Amino acid sequence: MSRQGNRGFTLIEVIVAFAVLALALAIVLGTLSNASRQVRWSDDAGRAALHAQSLLDDTGVAETLVPGRSEGTFEDGRYHWTLEMAPWREPAPEDGVAAPQPVDPAAPRLLRLALDVRWGDAARAGAGDDPRTRLHLESLRLVRPDPATAAAP
Repeated sequence: MSRQGNRGFTLIEVIVAFAVLALALAIVLGTLSNASRQVRWSDDAGRAALHAQSLLDDTGVAETLVPGRSEGTFEDGRYHWTLEMAPWREPAPEDGVAAPQPVDPAAPRLLRLALDVRWGDAARAGAGDDPRTRLHLESLRLVRPDPATAAAP
């Protein structure tokens, strides 16, 4: 009887093969876990951008824009937004000396809109400077003065 035909794997070879297989599975599962987190973040950021765009599109359509701050939520509190409106100020020139400009009360003026949308833990806590859970947009809007106040002497 020859032992050549009955040759199989030794216990050490089987253990090494299982260790290599376990290491490969751990790497693959870690990659898939990271990919699912990135897909989730992408979905949250995309939804926040859509909500922000719709809010900015609706701002000033039905009501007159006035400087101030407003807040609200989307999707039952999943996204929290803060909108600040303030008169736009032209940046100072490089020499630091700005010439005074005459102000016509009947002239249209610009308002700066700053919108912050937060989601996840940042939305629930009411704060959050984590750029991964916060979207910040700024825009300028031309505001015409109220004819009743502009005509008054």
